[in-house]
Amino acid sequence: MEPDNQTEVNAFLLSGLPNTAQLPLLFFLIFLVIYLLTVLGNLLILFTILFEPQLHGLPMYFFLCNLSFLDTCLSSVTVPKILAGFIVSSYRTISFGGCVIQLYAFHFLASTECFLYTVMAYDRYLAICRPLNYATLMNRRISSGLAASTWFTGSFHAAIHTSLTFRLSYCGPNQVDYFFCDIPPVLKLACADTSVNHTVILSNIGVVAVGCFVLICISYAYIASAILKIQTREGRHRAISTCSAHLTVVLLYYVPPVFIYMRPSSSDSTHGTLAVFYTIITPMLNPFIYTLRNKEVKRALRKLFDRHIVSQDR
Repeated sequence: MEPDNQTEVNAFLLSGLPNTAQLPLLFFLIFLVIYLLTVLGNLLILFTILFEPQLHGLPMYFFLCNLSFLDTCLSSVTVPKILAGFIVSSYRTISFGGCVIQLYAFHFLASTECFLYTVMAYDRYLAICRPLNYATLMNRRISSGLAASTWFTGSFHAAIHTSLTFRLSYCGPNQVDYFFCDIPPVLKLACADTSVNHTVILSNIGVVAVGCFVLICISYAYIASAILKIQTREGRHRAISTCSAHLTVVLLYYVPPVFIYMRPSSSDSTHGTLAVFYTIITPMLNPFIYTLRNKEVKRALRKLFDRHIVSQDR
């Protein structure tokens, strides 16, 4: 039974990032730079591919466009609120409805990205292990359908967890010991039994993330076997450089959330540090990783800049 003097929570107070309270201005500048690099870097990749005819028709770069858009949106779900909280502490307050929207948007984008990484690994598997059938097995219709399915599945996945989280009663306290509304810290504030929610988190988020990661590992096991059979050194190097960028961001993205959601009882400060890495740092690194390791993207970027310089000279 709930005490009579308890009332429903209509707003939450986000505690912010751990270990940043002493130097808020410094961390504001750091995260502002990170956010600007994330948005500008991902939009640059997005527009470069869209305006380069040789790239935007290829499935690999079509999926990369989706990833760049997801990274921009994912970072925008959390970072602006963090920046506002550094300037004025009262901006850490988020309405109940705002918390619902933020939690849904975060899990929608994050789970969509999770599924997209798996699709990208499958695309690389077909390109390297089934090159003669690649054009048939991964044409524009199929790649569009796979991308759409990741967005649909991500939205459905997020809807399940958002509805399960906010079907519970919240009657105080209202301080979320985290820098955004996420499932584990919000559930700690519920005035009800959360065992079902934790079971769903373990069986759904954990299994989905681990399952996608296992599928990616299987794809790369076949890819590694195929690369070893390539006769020319240039061919092996090209295949490795194409796959290494994707494999790098997969490792950066998957390990922290699996730890967070598979171990919801761990300390909030540990979760906060890990979450910063895959929600803020990884989206910033993705454009650099894909640009530095991909000759086609670098060539397209140079052409885009050359076009811009020529248009300015005129």
